[in-house]
Amino acid sequence: MHHRRPSERTFLFGIHPVLEALQEAKPMQRVLFLKGKQTNEMSEILSKCRALDIPAQAVPKERLDRITMKNHQGVVAFISPIEFQPLDEVVLGAFEAGQTPLLVALDGVTDVRNLGAIARTAECFGATALVVPATGSAPVNEDAVKSSAGALLRLPMCRVKRMDQAMEWMTQMGLSPVAVSEKGDVQAHELAGDAPTCLVLGDEHSGISAEVMKHCTTAVRIPMKGKTSSLNVGVAAGIVLHALGLKSPDA
Repeated sequence: MHHRRPSERTFLFGIHPVLEALQEAKPMQRVLFLKGKQTNEMSEILSKCRALDIPAQAVPKERLDRITMKNHQGVVAFISPIEFQPLDEVVLGAFEAGQTPLLVALDGVTDVRNLGAIARTAECFGATALVVPATGSAPVNEDAVKSSAGALLRLPMCRVKRMDQAMEWMTQMGLSPVAVSEKGDVQAHELAGDAPTCLVLGDEHSGISAEVMKHCTTAVRIPMKGKTSSLNVGVAAGIVLHALGLKSPDA
């Protein structure tokens, strides 16, 4: 199977270039390192990744060789086109500015185009930020930015270690986590649009995870008449955000 090599603009490789970028806290999507390679420098790279909440994954040499045939020294870092914002700063900043926070959390949305489309819609409807988990989510790369029509460069994005813990924290801060689910008992037009809300969207195949779902105070469904039983997650996001927007105090 032939793999298209990523553009060299999108990644760094080699111990010292990667370490230098981490020391300068350059925004990164993720770091891939050679399984079983244990050196002081590699330990330093991994501890910097932990400190900066950058996902780091051990991979076989073939995976690194597929990215670049140059001397990668067992480490490749994918650069992020955006800077991630701390969730607490975004939420508290919105409250301090007298705004009603509206967050959109993506629990395992793995398709880059869906991520971009949701970012575009969320930005259009005035969402405060997008929230994504550090692992198991679509990469925030140049394709995602392109699919978002540039919205990802304007809309704050928060990357959290664990989505269920983020939900718990948001609930303590007074936000209501609202799941978008075809099993929901509330219809989109019945939602209260004037309360601090975190809209939760799941992967199209497996939906919202059980750990995250148990923190959702409401589950909202979109009434449908056709025979296709589910909507694309990006379209569903748009419909619910529009319904919320119609009820918001700023509408």
